[in-house]
Amino acid sequence: MTKNKTKATLLGGAALLLGSGVAMPHAASAENFTLRVGSGHPSGPAVYVTLVDEFFVPEVTRRVAEETDHEITFIEGYGGSIAGVAETLEAVQSGLLDFGAYCFCFEPSKLFLHNFPYYAPFGPQGSTTAMENVRAVYDANPWLTEVFTSEYDQELLGLSGWDNYHLGTTMEWDEVSDLEGVRVGGAGPNLPWLEYAGAVPVQSTLPDGYMSLQTGVYEGWLMFPSAYLGFRFYEPAPYYTLIGFGPMAVNGLTANSNTMERLPEEVSEIIREVGREYEQRSGPALDEAQAAGLEGLEEEGAIIRELPAETRQEWAESLAEFPRVQATEADDRGMPGTQVLQSYLDIVAESGYEWPTEYSLD
Repeated sequence: MTKNKTKATLLGGAALLLGSGVAMPHAASAENFTLRVGSGHPSGPAVYVTLVDEFFVPEVTRRVAEETDHEITFIEGYGGSIAGVAETLEAVQSGLLDFGAYCFCFEPSKLFLHNFPYYAPFGPQGSTTAMENVRAVYDANPWLTEVFTSEYDQELLGLSGWDNYHLGTTMEWDEVSDLEGVRVGGAGPNLPWLEYAGAVPVQSTLPDGYMSLQTGVYEGWLMFPSAYLGFRFYEPAPYYTLIGFGPMAVNGLTANSNTMERLPEEVSEIIREVGREYEQRSGPALDEAQAAGLEGLEEEGAIIRELPAETRQEWAESLAEFPRVQATEADDRGMPGTQVLQSYLDIVAESGYEWPTEYSLD
């Protein structure tokens, strides 16, 4: 059998379009399934999407062709060509997408608690460690996984994330007080990090970042090195300060539940196995992207400096109550907020990492 990968909008005549539930007749038991996968972010600058494009899709295609009597053809729609960053969960739920990769940060209501790493910043500085810690929290709190199926008609195949968050700005600054009144863009759950600095938080998305920095919609971006380089934010905002808010494992790859049920069991099991490997590859890939991002920013002439340790400590202390506030908010929404946040704090502490400030949920 041949490997099929199609970035088009036309479906093969013998395909089964699972997302819409339309089945075409076939002459034999072997079938070619046409499935749609997408993300609001593009492949390349966004590591979690690149892993879908360059690993998940070709690996599922290869294994299904080699290990079963079936074939899969993927229609790939990244960069918002099928669903935007805040639409992907819903696109998978409705069946517009069979598979979607997205950041939970763009679902502040539906996935409020899944953003728990954002609620305890200044954590472990490496993505591999961060991913391992978050996976342990999911394993200890099955609700985090089960809610995708029970509420949103999809299955969580694997987690991914962002590399270490720092701050890029259009202007040079020396003291945190220099940021007072400065407009800074961010994904949403991380915007409260700015309160200590007195900056003005602005909800935004990566695709909007370059133009917004260039036109003065805001003067800064809470952003990790891989995307700051990949989206060329260093051009309008060349000052990049290493703060170390931490990597955030807040992205996921999900599958429409109806799609998974309609696929032959041997095919769906391959998809689940590749999804788990997608997650396992995410941490190392993000660490590599962070290192390459910092190196690339330096080569492109970005002005990189590191925030003094004392200032970083003060910044962390200013957010000491943040985990408790967010845990209580999640509890009030009917989610196991205190349970999940306490699991996270305990698991990180057990890993040997020392937080720069003591977080307490009491």
